[in-house]
Amino acid sequence: MARRSFAVIGLGRFGSAMATTLAGLGHDVIGIDGDEDRVRALADVISLALQLDATDEKSIRAAGIQDVDVAVVSIGENIEASLLVVTLLRELNVKKVVAKAVTPLHGRILEKLGVERVVFPEREMAIRVANSLAGPNVLDYFELSSEFSIVEIPAPAEFVGRSLRDIGLRARFGLTTIAIKRTSRTDGDITQVSPGPDDVIQAGDVLALIGSNERLGQLERLLKQAKK
Repeated sequence: MARRSFAVIGLGRFGSAMATTLAGLGHDVIGIDGDEDRVRALADVISLALQLDATDEKSIRAAGIQDVDVAVVSIGENIEASLLVVTLLRELNVKKVVAKAVTPLHGRILEKLGVERVVFPEREMAIRVANSLAGPNVLDYFELSSEFSIVEIPAPAEFVGRSLRDIGLRARFGLTTIAIKRTSRTDGDITQVSPGPDDVIQAGDVLALIGSNERLGQLERLLKQAKK
């Protein structure tokens, strides 16, 4: 993974989690917040933690925000400040801007300001949890769009001992296995990304599948029937 530079503006729960995760992945992260305690909490975790007013152009420019690859605006609670910061970042020609929104109207305005991705953290988490609860065979759920998703399911008993080619998920359901998660006594947790058609499913495996919501639903119904 290539090392990239990020600015996270607003270090509340969402912003601090974002900054910490990016830093843990080996990227350069500038964190900005007006709260001294929030800044101090991340001072030893990310590349640079600054206490300043993100709506002040001189301060933002001095911090070098205009040079980062991606700026994340996570000032969701103060909508006015969020919009001001996004406007400023666009004027500074930041390459990519991602912003947290708290209401649909807030999100629409951010999109009109040129934000590449608008994030609704609570809504997106609620969708993931709801889908994992509604589908007893689903361990986790990631919505890619209104039509496509990624789900993680425990390998059904009828898959164990068979290769992906034999199971035929793509031919039968139009689904692609993008990863297999496996726990080994000797090697611990292993994630095999882009498994081949000859890879054999073992008991206890977790399969990450990508496909249309309609096809994923068909598989879910089939697995339910198999358990009856």
